Amino acid sequence: MIALIQRVLEARVDVDDECVGRIGAGLLALVAIEPGDDDSRTQRMCERLLGYRVFADAAGKMNLSLADTGGGLLLISQFTLAADTDKGMRPSFTSAASPELGRQRFDQLVALCRERGGTVETGRFGAHMRVALVNDGPVTIRLTT
Repeated sequence: MIALIQRVLEARVDVDDECVGRIGAGLLALVAIEPGDDDSRTQRMCERLLGYRVFADAAGKMNLSLADTGGGLLLISQFTLAADTDKGMRPSFTSAASPELGRQRFDQLVALCRERGGTVETGRFGAHMRVALVNDGPVTIRLTT
């Protein structure tokens, strides 16, 4: 499982000119599911998303997590993060999970994050989405399990 997280002041996702998810300060996470992803990897990604320390403490150091700050989490499924770009000039997506597995694991990740509390919003799996954000820092980090 791959997540590209961005610390944001705000983020939103639109489908067909309708806002389907919006957060204030927090994390935007673009998430790709890979064929070997299982329950334990999904659980670990949830822990990393909620616990990764990318928010400033009183001294200005990145020592606080999303769980510490109470910020929002916007999860967006994005299979293109699993692209194989080693050869040629066109990405291959054979390293991404099937749509069925992708949806199952993504929905499981959303449910786990919601169980742990806080504001969790999502895009719409498989839809053409427009994602807008105000990156804070900028801080952008790639997480894997």
